Amino acid sequence: MIWRGYILALSFCCCCLLLLVAPAPAPITHPSEVSALLAVKKQLVDPKNNVRNWDKGDPCTSNWTGILCFHNLGKDGYLHVQELQLLNMNLSGTLAPELGQLSHLKILDFMWNELTGSIPKEIGHISTLRLLLLNGNKLYGSLPDELGYLSNLSRLQLDQNNISGQIPKTFANMSSVRHLHLNNNSLAGQIPPELSQIFTLLHLLLDNNNLSGYLPPEFSNLPNLRILQLDNNDFSGSVIPASYRNFSRLVKLSLRNCSLQGAVPDLSRIPSLSYLDLSRNHLAGPIPENKLSENMTTIDLSDNQLKGSIPGSFSDLHSLQKLSLKNNFLTGPVPTNIWQNMSFSTSARLKLDLRNNSFSSIQGHLNPPVNVTLGLEGNPVCKNANLLNVNLFCGSEPREDKMLTNLNYSTANCPIQACPTDNFYEYVPASPLPCFCAAPLRIGYRLKSPSFSYFPPYIQPLEVYLTSSLKLSRYQLSIDTYSWEKGPRLRMYLKLFPSLNVNHSSTFNVSEVQRIRHIYTSWTFPGSALFGPYELLNFTLLGPYADMKFENENQGISKGILVAVAVGGVACAVAMSVIITILITRRYAGNHHAMSRKRLSTKVSMRLGGVKYFTFKEMALATDNFNSSSQVGQGGYGRVYKGTLPDKTVVAIKRAEEGSLQGQKEFFTEIKLLSRLHHRNLVSLVGYCDEEGEQLNLKEA
Repeated sequence: MIWRGYILALSFCCCCLLLLVAPAPAPITHPSEVSALLAVKKQLVDPKNNVRNWDKGDPCTSNWTGILCFHNLGKDGYLHVQELQLLNMNLSGTLAPELGQLSHLKILDFMWNELTGSIPKEIGHISTLRLLLLNGNKLYGSLPDELGYLSNLSRLQLDQNNISGQIPKTFANMSSVRHLHLNNNSLAGQIPPELSQIFTLLHLLLDNNNLSGYLPPEFSNLPNLRILQLDNNDFSGSVIPASYRNFSRLVKLSLRNCSLQGAVPDLSRIPSLSYLDLSRNHLAGPIPENKLSENMTTIDLSDNQLKGSIPGSFSDLHSLQKLSLKNNFLTGPVPTNIWQNMSFSTSARLKLDLRNNSFSSIQGHLNPPVNVTLGLEGNPVCKNANLLNVNLFCGSEPREDKMLTNLNYSTANCPIQACPTDNFYEYVPASPLPCFCAAPLRIGYRLKSPSFSYFPPYIQPLEVYLTSSLKLSRYQLSIDTYSWEKGPRLRMYLKLFPSLNVNHSSTFNVSEVQRIRHIYTSWTFPGSALFGPYELLNFTLLGPYADMKFENENQGISKGILVAVAVGGVACAVAMSVIITILITRRYAGNHHAMSRKRLSTKVSMRLGGVKYFTFKEMALATDNFNSSSQVGQGGYGRVYKGTLPDKTVVAIKRAEEGSLQGQKEFFTEIKLLSRLHHRNLVSLVGYCDEEGEQLNLKEA
């Protein structure tokens, strides 16, 4: 009877073990954040029912639409909302002040909806906020001073709204902001010179507002500024500060239609300048002679009052795509070496718009290559009938295509019927496997301020930039269409295809879609001076992706607890089995000898009444042929596997190794003993198998 005492003692130990690994109460979101989200929903109009599940369960553990939470519990024992992403969901209504209660929030994204009302000042209390994305709505009112308290903010996008009033001086306290996009609003007054204190600033976009006053000369002190875009404001009487020649890293300077006066500054000392637009102002005097940066793609000085001749240094800008000097008072000859000194690739283009000046002659032969578009209309040189070919360039400006399609690849030879287009599948244009049919992810994407004027030479660099950032192969990206929009901004439609390396799957799996989407929505692409800031217009899930649901990371918490419980239970069961086996083996050691697996395999399997019997084939199927990934324990007796039965029951399967095999009678005695053990804190025996020389028992996991 000693063995019974051992079993009772072990039962007590197992009870203690189970108590130790028993799960704590299910984690929940902090109550104040739950109430805040419910308040947010109450003030939204949701015609497509996108947030209809916001009143079911817990925000973090029930996967509320657009809610992403931290992986770990906070110090207060609660889960916390990390991201609120409701991009392009046709939402209207207003923003609730309770948003300020989301005290752990990092991303607040309501882009491309129909929201009205003002921006709640309470958002300025979210000290953890990194991205504040409210662009593309109908918000109005003034900018709250409290937003200046967001010292961790990296990106502020409030463009394309109806926001009025002045830019708060408190914005200078945003010590981490890199992207300040306030363009396309109704902001008025002086640009605060204090913004020059934001040394982290990369992009300052204030175009298309009602700003006035002067251009702050202090901006030249910004050590990292790449883009300064102030077009379509009214700085009447102001000049371009001479200090702007001292920008150290500026790539794009765009001051179009700002009512600026004075001279064109000498910007030859800016080493990386690529794009200069000073058009539609009241600038006078000559164009500076010193050579601009080798990187220049665009020079637009049109619609001013400039005099003098075209600088000779313009003939040494080998990356130039656009030179517009139309509607000025320029004189002298037109130097043909502007294009003669350039080596054009097949995708390169140069547009020279010299219309409506006083150019009287051509310096050199007037025979530009097909890559060059030249406009001379409105100049005296057009009246020179003896000048060969001049009439070809004195007509109206050639029409340009607004919408272009990237036709680098063809799938014309692929059978139409083999790819079910009605389910949003299509042939992968650049696939190394001919006629590979797959379902792409469709992404609306826009470059807000690119540093070039003609896209084709930069299609391949953009493809490399995007695919390397997304960790995809080049053939997985297709730039389907693109078009230039007012700004100028470059809008495009991207398609991303699944990899051929994953069993030639025709779709992305959930984790890949979630990974790619996160890169876009968290703005983790590396910075690019050439392509500038981008906008995510939409991330469309169609066809096989239409019903895809993204799990919160915190789901791993409950799974981890379940694993701990399962492992604890298995360990307890294994320990009990070992002791029982040892006791039984000792008791019967004098009367029986161990048999090898080969000898056991010659015996007929026995059945034990009241205990479910499983075949060895069923055990192999339950464990994926005893795959090592299913193994959850090991000892001198053998190995323990996690298995799943056909009815979805999860079990722990102990498989004895050859050196640990018992005699058949001892094995059945052990099974009988285990089948009689019943306790609410002990795992129960499910069944056994002794087929093909194997000895396996199954317990609840």
